Amino acid sequence: MLGQMMSQPLLISSLLVHAERHHGDREVVSRRVEGDIHRYTYRDLSKRARQMANALAALGVGHGDRVGTLAWNGYRHVELYYGASGSGAVLHTLNPRLHPDQLVWIADDAQDKVMFFEISFLPLIEATAARFESVKHFVLMADRSHMPEETKIPNLICYEDLIEGASDDYDWPSFDENTASSLCYTSGTTGNPKGVLYSHRSTVLHCYGCALPDSTNLSARDVVLPVVPMFHVNAWGMAYAAPMVGAKLVLPGPALDGKSLHDLFENEGVTFSAGVPTVWQGLLGYVEEHGLGFSTMKRTVIGGSACPAAMLEVFEKKYGVNVLHGWGMTEMSPLGTVCALKAGQDALDIDEQLKVKALQGRAIYGVDMKITGEDGEELPWDGETTGELMVRGPWIMQSYFNRDEDPLVYDKAGNGWFPTGDVAAITPEGFMRITDRSKDVIKSGGEWIGSIDLENIAMGHPAVAMAACIAAPHPKWDERPLLVVMKKPGKEVTREEMLALFEGKVAKFWIPDDVVFTDEIPLGATGKMQKNKLREEFAGHVLPTV
Repeated sequence: MLGQMMSQPLLISSLLVHAERHHGDREVVSRRVEGDIHRYTYRDLSKRARQMANALAALGVGHGDRVGTLAWNGYRHVELYYGASGSGAVLHTLNPRLHPDQLVWIADDAQDKVMFFEISFLPLIEATAARFESVKHFVLMADRSHMPEETKIPNLICYEDLIEGASDDYDWPSFDENTASSLCYTSGTTGNPKGVLYSHRSTVLHCYGCALPDSTNLSARDVVLPVVPMFHVNAWGMAYAAPMVGAKLVLPGPALDGKSLHDLFENEGVTFSAGVPTVWQGLLGYVEEHGLGFSTMKRTVIGGSACPAAMLEVFEKKYGVNVLHGWGMTEMSPLGTVCALKAGQDALDIDEQLKVKALQGRAIYGVDMKITGEDGEELPWDGETTGELMVRGPWIMQSYFNRDEDPLVYDKAGNGWFPTGDVAAITPEGFMRITDRSKDVIKSGGEWIGSIDLENIAMGHPAVAMAACIAAPHPKWDERPLLVVMKKPGKEVTREEMLALFEGKVAKFWIPDDVVFTDEIPLGATGKMQKNKLREEFAGHVLPTV
């Protein structure tokens, strides 16, 4: 027997329709690349998103076509979030921090039909436009007064002209909620990046998970400022969850320095924010240097990499900001766990609470997790036993875009689990703690750096016999790459020569901070480098500060 309830698909457009009807006057505030502050409402956003849907159709963008963006957190980017996905196209946010070669490869792999970009990235697009094979139209996200007088980009389109020339008479289409909505690429392993293709259903369900009380606890009373970029796993869902609950949305644009962020926090009454530790380090440094505080901010989610204990303590004890430690992955949309206290833990003294909050947190509803041993059997939740962290749920990836391989691991019952590549322990209360990574990637300031890619470049030097790139602890970036080099007998190479190899071949933030030379790199039984031993050997290595 089936229930007798209405059947309406979970579509991204419904989030904006709800915001317009029930929170139409709520503000969306953006610091623009142009330098000024832009204000309008969800009602205005909805109108312009409908215009964008019509404009995309006029450019020949159809159902399932990919729409690329190179943009900061701003209102125009949000308009594309809804105008593209809501019309049935697929929004593809590209990370401008990647090397141009990677950006071109990713756009071609995704088969992006249109590329929207902000003024900040005009030189990048001018240098690469001719290399994109699938892109038919380039749109500069600016008004007519900010368009370049001359450009190498053929038939460059002005965003505001595109919007103004389109009608806002548009009915959001209804289609299968499992239809693809957006695409993000992750480059956490060697080789080419891999795409994660989200659906409307997974995105809307992830919104519900974001807003739960033991998650970010969002409501119409909040003022939300996502510092995490909209090109990084869809700003952790904040650009969807804020309209869903009717929260005021504040977008920082490219200005992520301490002063710029603090000014927005105070001027706009921000109550909630989300970002990686490196950004908060700059903000706290500015606040402490100028004897300031936070008059409205009540809580923040910190993820991307582990929140340093000192940062956690300063936020909580000195400024009264509740820190919600979070963990997730691009393949998980990304939210997996949030470290919200359980009943009874509020009664603990502050230092005991901080010990709990230093953990990666508890799985929210919609995410199931377990740890397994080498035999695939589940291990106990005793807080000490460690194993490979496995997850499953309705907003967790099943397979990569344009790839045949299936990343899921199936247990005896035939259930599919996603292997996260992290090693973790889980307490009896369900709090998860990451202890290591099964993949030898480096996480610097919340961004993944592929160690094998760097090793391959290093091995190109004629004096290098073997090279390994490992993570070294860094006070600001959490981790930075350290290159370990074994020279060929009788050959010589300097630190400076090795570092010069990477110039122009990888993104600047990928270049190792230091090089150390060793007589031997340990190998395992199968001939693979034992990086765990290298990490132990160089655990005390102090990276240069300049």
